[in-house]
Amino acid sequence: MEKLKPANPISKSKKIFTRFLIVIVAVSLGTSIFWLLTVAGARSKGPLDDLLTSTNNDLSHFEKNIISSEDTRANKMSWFTDYRNSKYLFNKSDRILLGAYDDNTAESYQPIVSLEDSLQIKLPIISIYSAWGSKKSQVFPFLRAQAIYDLGSIPMITWEPWLDDFDPLLFPVVANKKFKNLGGLKEIAEGKYDEYIDQWAITARQFGHPFLLRFAHEMNDPYRYPWGPPNNGPEDFIAAWRHVQNRFKIKGADSAIWVWSPHPAYEGYAQYYPGKEYVNWIGVTALNYGTVASWSRWWSFDDIFKKFYDSVSLYKKPMMLTEFSSLAVGGDRAAWFKNALDSIPLKYPALKSIIFFHVTNDNTTSYKSLDWSFENDKASAEAVRTSIKNWENFKR
Repeated sequence: MEKLKPANPISKSKKIFTRFLIVIVAVSLGTSIFWLLTVAGARSKGPLDDLLTSTNNDLSHFEKNIISSEDTRANKMSWFTDYRNSKYLFNKSDRILLGAYDDNTAESYQPIVSLEDSLQIKLPIISIYSAWGSKKSQVFPFLRAQAIYDLGSIPMITWEPWLDDFDPLLFPVVANKKFKNLGGLKEIAEGKYDEYIDQWAITARQFGHPFLLRFAHEMNDPYRYPWGPPNNGPEDFIAAWRHVQNRFKIKGADSAIWVWSPHPAYEGYAQYYPGKEYVNWIGVTALNYGTVASWSRWWSFDDIFKKFYDSVSLYKKPMMLTEFSSLAVGGDRAAWFKNALDSIPLKYPALKSIIFFHVTNDNTTSYKSLDWSFENDKASAEAVRTSIKNWENFKR
């Protein structure tokens, strides 16, 4: 065995000084970016935008290099490297790819890492949401996507076409409408939001890595989202979907993986299918609300998913559960997870991905705040952990 050499105090001091200097430079770059954004204002366009995007990209990689020796998650995800760098391999996945959305990840992905520790796995897909609009928070989430990629995973972006937040000076065509979402998909298809779509596509191209894009999800739900009926018909959705995708192609944003995601509880979802050449994956929500509301009851996973699977699997596309979880009200949640996950590999072979909906504060469907998280529910976490370990085609 080679004898260990004593640490060199001068070398150690030099390393500390170097790291300190790197941090100072990173902070200075960040301050410069903030100053440029402040001076440019909300409507900055052209070369300045390109400079800021480029600088953000460089800074993101710069920060990654600072912590690379300390963060081993990406190393543990090395088996996924080929998949996340190739749309072809990702779309032909020979295993079930797991992921999660956590509503506490706006500033850090530590909640995802905590969930991974609880389940004793690593999650190849990290899900985030982004609304349409003119706010700077509604541009392509470049830094969040880059952080996910640097962690060793692939981002899934649910892109929601709310049309209320567009600056009327930039989009005067809808400025005088009382309800700007009425007929919104038709206006998207007519090109009235092309400037916004194109900027998203350009930044997505600059990101340069494959990412999942779940556009206008649950478009057949008549109650929840303004891009659904009765504000828009199936033909409007199909026209908008194809138009948005074509704008991405024109701008060279070829790294997007398109996820068509209707709601399984409402009939007629087949009317909204954009066509096989426009869809890479089929996604579906599988949430068990239990007895939390008068309109819900304790649904099994088969109750929620089987009928949808039997009909949509005919499209011969890989499928994913884009939001998967159960509340604990009205039944045995641990048993629900176990029965669902144990059945998937053999009963639903086209299902190639599951995204856990690990949300602690959901107030979108009920006057109550619903908690879908299960990390601290020992029985449910154990049920998920055990079922996944029993999958023969899942590799960590």
